[in-house]
Amino acid sequence: MPLKNVLVVSYSQTGQLADIVREVVAPLRAAGHDVHVETLVPETPFPWPWPFVDFVDAFPECFQLDPPPIRPLSPACDRSYDLVVVAYQVWYLAPSLPVTAFLQSADARRLLDGKPVVTLVACRNMWLNAQATMRRLVAAAGGRLRDHLAFIDQGPALATFITTPRWVLTGRRDRFLGMPPAGVAPEEIRGASRFGRALAEALDCDAERGDDPMLSGLRAVNVNPRLAISERAGARAFAIWSRLIRACGRRGQWRRRPLLALFVIYLVTMIITVVPLSLLLQTLLAPVLRPRLAALREQLESPSGSQTHNLARYES
Repeated sequence: MPLKNVLVVSYSQTGQLADIVREVVAPLRAAGHDVHVETLVPETPFPWPWPFVDFVDAFPECFQLDPPPIRPLSPACDRSYDLVVVAYQVWYLAPSLPVTAFLQSADARRLLDGKPVVTLVACRNMWLNAQATMRRLVAAAGGRLRDHLAFIDQGPALATFITTPRWVLTGRRDRFLGMPPAGVAPEEIRGASRFGRALAEALDCDAERGDDPMLSGLRAVNVNPRLAISERAGARAFAIWSRLIRACGRRGQWRRRPLLALFVIYLVTMIITVVPLSLLLQTLLAPVLRPRLAALREQLESPSGSQTHNLARYES
């Protein structure tokens, strides 16, 4: 079979997403396909660990998709690809700024136009709003979203409100106060290679040219619809806060810091009170909400789904 050209566009601030990308790419290369991994580089780097003030100050631009300048893509991107994979992190319920910068660029319109696209996210656990944004941006660039892969934090939802900020602000992701390490579990990262094997087989038989998902039956996503309801409420609040803060000045300007401080107080209050209360109410109302939540889960898990009927075929 003729070899295919695969482009992977990625930005990994922590390195975790880069590890997942390597696992996905390895079987493609082993099968003989030509894979180029393009790592996005902001003109002004985002530090890691992230100082608290800089971390909070990035919020308005993240949610409003106000992209920072990024460096030009490498010469390897000056050709046509058969498949494009866009790997991203979630910052403030939105794709990370370097990825939104790429997807809103002329390069993205040139590389994605008419091409099948696979999106891949590694994050805490709330990625639904970010993926809805990715759908819009991919479509605006002319791409055809074929599959989506979601890798989420291994800890309980409430624990990740502690372990993830600790990782972001200090760089430490080890066990903390009896809670599991922050980030995607190592076995989940290693298991990402099953998607590379399935993609290699799909490319061998030109399946990327069709319309059906190529990665169904591999537990590509697993949506908790109860978190989806909380995320939608958070996105509505973020829309208001981000507009207010941006109206006070540009990123890095002191005059918007008082409003950023109020936003942090609001966010912590929501995490401590409203989120647990929302999850408790959904638990109590589970018998009534179950049909609605099941339908919501099926909708949000498309196109690749959480089914497992192909796992035995592609797991190592």
